[in-house]
Amino acid sequence: MAVASKGGAATGSEASIGEGVHDDRDGYSCVLAGATGLVGAALLRLLLADPKAKAVTVLARRPLDAAATAGLEAMRPKLRIIVASFDDLDTALQDVEADIVYCTLGTTIKTAGSQEAFRLVDLEYPLALARYAKRVNASQFAVITAMGASKSSAFFYSRVKGELEEELAKLEIPLLHIFRPSLLLGQRSAKRLGETVGAWLATALGFTMVGPLRKYRAIRGERVAVAMIHATGIGRAGQHGQGQHDRSVQRTPEVRIYASDDIAGLGAHKGEVTYG
Repeated sequence: MAVASKGGAATGSEASIGEGVHDDRDGYSCVLAGATGLVGAALLRLLLADPKAKAVTVLARRPLDAAATAGLEAMRPKLRIIVASFDDLDTALQDVEADIVYCTLGTTIKTAGSQEAFRLVDLEYPLALARYAKRVNASQFAVITAMGASKSSAFFYSRVKGELEEELAKLEIPLLHIFRPSLLLGQRSAKRLGETVGAWLATALGFTMVGPLRKYRAIRGERVAVAMIHATGIGRAGQHGQGQHDRSVQRTPEVRIYASDDIAGLGAHKGEVTYG
């Protein structure tokens, strides 16, 4: 396996917004988990704006609110939202095919309520989604972990993220993208005091973080979403060649890791997300 560093018994209730079309000859299909979060919400809109995205399936633990779906009426024919328990993810996605799977799931120990609950959301659920991607022969899996992710970290949060990365690599998905952003900036639906204070400090001190310190700069959630689009080869700045979404092509498994400063560079210009 190549590893490259460029510096993731409920049947479910479905809120169907049109019928998905899964035809690799005409475009690609994708699954997104985490569409209610800071990065996921931005990523959803970018995917729906791509004319080659013939089917965008969102897997959510709760219905998307009005803000998340505002202005998406024109995209209804290719958007499908499945509301289900992630504890039985395979059942929820049993009739869904995907060429690319995006995972932007994430929580905090405070929000989750315990370390065990945190592991469920930030480790077990992403792994289950990746196993689904492997089962349907998806060509790419893109996931957000965190800066400092390491299985040997002294910090529980970073240790879980590192464990996730290691377990994902073992699945040997054709192309695994791991994004390690620093502190995320943006308007969240739920306020996190610690992150709010951290964001203020990071923004105030950002100009001092140059050279090797650039990777510690806070980064906007939307920029991470743009970077994920480019990394998976959808936007104009995509790095991969024609046929990258063809699941019939056999590839040597590859892992690409993006540090926060790499993500910032890849997602620097939203205007570069030009589909054609």
